[in-house]
Amino acid sequence: MATDCVFYFMKRPILILVGGILVTLGAVWLYRNSRAATHSAPYTLIDTDGPFELRDYPALTLATTTMEDAGSNSAFRRLFQFITGKNTKSAQIPMTTPVIIDSTHGQQTMSFVLPPALVKQGAPEPADAGIRLVQTEPGRYAVLRFEGNGNVVNRNNAIVRLHEWLSKRQVPAKGEPVFAFYDPPWTPVFLRRNEVMIPVPAGTKINRLESSPPS
Repeated sequence: MATDCVFYFMKRPILILVGGILVTLGAVWLYRNSRAATHSAPYTLIDTDGPFELRDYPALTLATTTMEDAGSNSAFRRLFQFITGKNTKSAQIPMTTPVIIDSTHGQQTMSFVLPPALVKQGAPEPADAGIRLVQTEPGRYAVLRFEGNGNVVNRNNAIVRLHEWLSKRQVPAKGEPVFAFYDPPWTPVFLRRNEVMIPVPAGTKINRLESSPPS
């Protein structure tokens, strides 16, 4: 019994050390795979009104694939393979945020934003014919951030809220909603950053004649 106790107390510091190392490694992995460690698409914040924002985005280069047949998981996997070497240069491309879901052209697509520095150097072409590189037009967007799962119910609720705000602020919508998702799936639901974005005319400003809508 005495020998067992001595062995336990000798082993305890080692177990604590190993546990500390595992916790540290886990924290490092989570950070490196989190929104905080990922390059985000640049934009200029023009104005805010409670949870609503007006932003100006520059032209962005996107790697885009359809979701009609493959679904979100397969579409994400295809894009992930592109940035991890399945391209004409076998290059490793940094992951960026947000992942963009767009249904404005008659079919649902998923897109990764390519880092501006890479685009300037010359981005590699996809080796997968199901992926294409496209460039967006610069423009102004009305944006609403919403938390939780990016499911259909939450997305539709966010669209309704943003359209109601646009109507109240007398801001005309210039196009259909686009969704932006910033977090990996292991992020706790209450910490996730999701956004719905609607393009508005260049130069649009917020009409503040009425009181701010509730958040």
